[in-house]
Amino acid sequence: MSLSSRRSIAMLIPLLWLVVLASAAGAIFVKHRARELFVELEKVNRQRDRLEIEWGQLQLEQSAWSAHAFVENVAAHDLGMRTPPPRQIEVVAP
Repeated sequence: MSLSSRRSIAMLIPLLWLVVLASAAGAIFVKHRARELFVELEKVNRQRDRLEIEWGQLQLEQSAWSAHAFVENVAAHDLGMRTPPPRQIEVVAP
């Protein structure tokens, strides 16, 4: 090997070490970021599950309220029934 090729190899070795170190640092950063994103994803999934439960409860509540309104509407329009005024209502206790 000639002197110039030895010099170029001697100059490449530190450069290769820098590239290896940068690559290792990049891999560590990417792995850390992936873990952060996974934790965030799990948090969002828990929130989604909680909101789905709340949505289901709201739908049940709405169906319960709408069933009463439907019965009132049918009773008033189809059957001609009306709600008596408060003075005509009597509460009977057992």
